[in-house]
Formats: sequence, C-alpha cells, structure tokens
Amino acid sequence: MVHAGGHNSPAGSNPNPTHMNKFAFGCAVVASIISIIFGYDTGVMSGARIFIQEDLKINDDQVEVLMGILNLCALVGSLTAGKTSDVIGRRYTIALSSVIFLIGSVVMGYGPNYAVLMVGRCIAGVGVGFALMIAPVYSAEIASASHRGFLTSLPELCISLGILLGYVSNYCFGKLALKLGWRLMLGLAAIPSMILAFGILKMPESPRWLVMQGRLEEAKKIMVLISNTEEEAEERFRDILAAAEIEEDGAVKAVGRGVWRELVINPTPAVRLILIAAVGIHFFEHATGIEAVVLYSPKIFEKAGVTSKDKLLLATVGVGLTKAVFIVIATFLLDKVGRRKLLLTSTGGMVFASTSLAIGLTIVHRFGRLVWALRLSIVSAYTFVAFFSIGLGPITWVYSSEIFPLRLRAQGASIGVAVNRIMNAAVSMSFLSIMKTITMGGVFFMFAGIAVVAWWFFFFMLPETKGLPLEEIEKLFGGGDARGARDGVEIQAKRVNNKI
Repeated sequence: MVHAGGHNSPAGSNPNPTHMNKFAFGCAVVASIISIIFGYDTGVMSGARIFIQEDLKINDDQVEVLMGILNLCALVGSLTAGKTSDVIGRRYTIALSSVIFLIGSVVMGYGPNYAVLMVGRCIAGVGVGFALMIAPVYSAEIASASHRGFLTSLPELCISLGILLGYVSNYCFGKLALKLGWRLMLGLAAIPSMILAFGILKMPESPRWLVMQGRLEEAKKIMVLISNTEEEAEERFRDILAAAEIEEDGAVKAVGRGVWRELVINPTPAVRLILIAAVGIHFFEHATGIEAVVLYSPKIFEKAGVTSKDKLLLATVGVGLTKAVFIVIATFLLDKVGRRKLLLTSTGGMVFASTSLAIGLTIVHRFGRLVWALRLSIVSAYTFVAFFSIGLGPITWVYSSEIFPLRLRAQGASIGVAVNRIMNAAVSMSFLSIMKTITMGGVFFMFAGIAVVAWWFFFFMLPETKGLPLEEIEKLFGGGDARGARDGVEIQAKRVNNKI
C-alpha cells in the first residue's frame, strides 16, 4: 500500500489537499485536446457548408446528410470505444481516436467531390465517437472528488473552444478563393491531432483501469502523482480496491466479463436507474435543440433578417464566443454550486430562450424583416447558448462519466455517448426538413416543449453528486448513507422495484 506520513509530498503536487493537483490538471487538459478537434469540426461545418454547397453544387438534402453523417459514424465509434478502453486502456484509446480523426481531417481537406468528403466525414466520425466517450471518463478517473466537476467539464470546454475556432476559421478563410477556403477550414483539424500524438507520451494511464487489470503497483505510483498528499492517495487507492472487488488471493475479477448483461439485460435496480439517468441526460442534451443553433446558426440568422454573408459568419462567431465564455463560468461553479442546481437553472433558461427565439422568428416569417424582431432573435439565440453552456452542456458529460460503478463505467459511458450521437444526428439531419414543414419558429417552439419535459426528468431522476468519491456515487441510486446525506431529490426506487 502507499505509505502515509513523512514530510515529502509527491513531485508536482500541492501539499494542501483542498487545492487542485497540478499533475492531474495537466493530464485532463491533454486528454481534452481531442475534444477541441470535435468542436472545431462542428463549428467549421456551420460556415463551410455554405461554400461547399456553392462549390460542389449539392442540394439541401445532401447538406443534411453531410452534416449528420459524422454523428451516425460516431455511434459506431462510441459503441466500440468502451470495450476498447477496457482492453487497451484509457490512454491508448485517446491516442487511437486522435489518429482516426487525423486521417479523417486529411481526407476532408482533400475532398475533390461529395463522395470523398463523405468518406472523410465518416472516418472522422468514428474518431469523434471514441473521443466523446474516453475524454470525460479519463478525466473523471484521475480527478479527486473535490475537483472532479471542474476536470471532467474540461472536454466540454474544449469542445466550445473548438467550435469558436471553427467559427473564426469560417470568417477568415471565407475570404479566400472558393475552392481553397473551405478545404483549408476542414484540413486544419489535423493540427491538434498531431499535438495530441506527442502529448499522450507524457500522460499516465488511469489508476482505476490499472487496478482493474491487477497492476496494483503501477496504480499506486500514479495515484501518488495525482493526489496532493500521500494520505489522500492512500484513501483513494483503498476506495478503488474496494470498488474493483479484489479477490481474496489478490486477483482482480476480469474486466468486461458480463458487463453488458449487468448493464442492459439483467441490471440491478440501482444500475437500471443509473442507466436511465445517463441515457436521459444524453437524450435531452440534443433533443432540446443546441445542435440546431450551433450547426445552423447562419441559417437561423438569415431567417431572422441578416443578409450579408460576412455579417452571418460574424454573428455566428458570437454564438461560439458566448458558448466558450459560459462554459468557463460553469467549470468553476460545478464543484461549488453543484450539478443539480446548475442543471435545473440551465434547462429552465433554455425553455425561456427557445420560446423567445421562436416568437422572434415567427414574427419575421409572418410580417417580414423587423429590426426589433431581428434583435430579439439574435439575443435569444445567444441567451439559449449561454443557458445551455452553463449547465446542460458540461453537466451531461460530467454526470454520465461519474455515476456508473467502476466495473461498468467505460461501457456504460459508451451507451450514453451512443444515444448522444443518435440525437445529434437526428437533429442535424432533420432540422432543415422540419423547418420547411413547420417553419423555423415552429421548430423552436417544439424545442421549448421538449426542454420542459427535460426539466421534469432532471428534477425527479438526477440526484446531486457533488463532492462524493466515484466509488460512493452508486449509493445515491441504491440506498445507503450517501443518499440520505445529499441535498435534492431522493430517487424512489420502488418505481422500479419494491426496494433497492
């Protein structure tokens, strides 16, 4: 075991246990670089589609498929990422995702025609599926309970920064020749992939994964590095050993054995509630409409009355800037205010903003371009993004990566990511078609209604997890001391079974 006592603190750590460990922070930052790549692709495609459609002479239906195919392929990546990370480790799964995305970015940047562009999007999509699952899981597994919200929200922050960079890229490269501009926009995503390939060499493996492999000595050493004191490292290590179900002879039960059976086919009442919570929050993250605003913001602003291409792209940069700023604010609030309060406030604000945006767009649709309705639409779009980014956006990834028990975490998180990508694809591939049927304003009235349902789901199904060690969170869904000590909702397990 890790020896406690002595005056020597681990290198690179802070002796104050309430302070964030610098080494753990650095690891989470490097792991989150992969999320910048995904964010950049999302942001850059919102503007690049204008130039691609003009250059390749494709119609709206083809644009919808091009925008959404990445998420369908990400579904494949996310469903295989959980098992992959259990086999080869969290660290090398991150490396694999960056290599896949690097290949996809190069193919997209080449893109001589629609078919090759689609192939590049599909390859990149598989990498996205891996990245969205592994980055928050890795961050959650190296973080202490007091800073887990901050570190686990870094991937979402990096997605927002990537989106902002994508919007800026649209604005800058949009001034170049048509055939060159959009290809540079897409090809630039290869740069952070190469940076991550070097950064991965300095990252340690997740100590929780090492314990599951029976590599206890390696896990001890890394736990000392990512803890502020040896006493803290000792306590965290013991919690992991208990959660990993060490056998009497010191061996660890085989990871992955019966995981899908325990998750889906024959789960315990507690695991069933955890799975419902994870799937639900991922479903509502995109069903409430954020992808429509982020991906189709130029189209929304065009419908609101903005006509100049430069002004459309500039207004879109404002969406990315708003998202990044409020994600930064959220990272500092998650471990202080808590997940639940931020989530409910965020979703309530999204109901208001989505309704306001729907009203503005409906007025423009019925009465033509009105300055006040244009302003209402733009402000409402920014407000919607702000409320999403301060709660539902980061908390989806924080919450779903921390609630699963250790033995189920990677593959449980992969199910959540799969649902997330399905909903993302559903919105991105149907938005233009639905808009033509019920108008742009009608679409956002629909999103407002879904957000109301989401608020009630979160209120009844998601208990507070702030400050709890990962190994204790399962108790929130299955009775015990932890649930009784938490603020907020107490899940009534008898809805699923008579007693948990």
